[in-house]
Amino acid sequence: MCYTRFMLNKRCYTDGCAAAHALDLVGERWALLVVRELMLGPKRFTDLRASLTGISPNVLTQRLEELEKASIVQRRKLPPPANAWVYELTAWGLELEPAIMALGRWAARSPHLPQGRPLSTDALILSFRTMFDPAAAAGLKTKLKVRLGEECFHADIAGGRMTLERGASSQADAVIETDPGTLGALVYGGHKLADALRSGAVKLEGDKSAVKHFLTLFPLPKTASA
Repeated sequence: MCYTRFMLNKRCYTDGCAAAHALDLVGERWALLVVRELMLGPKRFTDLRASLTGISPNVLTQRLEELEKASIVQRRKLPPPANAWVYELTAWGLELEPAIMALGRWAARSPHLPQGRPLSTDALILSFRTMFDPAAAAGLKTKLKVRLGEECFHADIAGGRMTLERGASSQADAVIETDPGTLGALVYGGHKLADALRSGAVKLEGDKSAVKHFLTLFPLPKTASA
């Protein structure tokens, strides 16, 4: 089915503005969150279901089909021994990251931003990439490994820049192991690292000072006037 025919079968703004077309592509409920969950790499259908806890299997299937027909997502089979089908963003789909980050920075200033709601692992890592403050990282040069349950990420910080990606680094000055909720509370909720270490919610190996500095690199913007 060509994309023009596909669009005729769903709601469409019929507006010539490119922003309206963007909403035709990713404006349906859950669509942009599916894109968010694929931003750090491919996932199986079951992985997406686990991350997007409020979505039904039927809706997820529909969104993936729509995003695939829109050339934003593609499906492929992993080679043996995995032999699993995964969904991943196309090169064009990956270009949505700056838009998602800008939207996140803007919404973080909302006077009505809900507090205390859970974040998926990928949403938390993307929030760090979004909120990273180069000035706060001045003078910090370190490589960190972040273990969140079964997921592993590595951060390379130097010269006021940060790369934060899925996967284990061969070298790390420190390793921090916890869960997404605890890490989010340490970064955004004002919780103390010392308390988390005492309770066992966080395990830390290596350079503790580098980890403490890392936790300060993601300040939230000032809330907008109501």
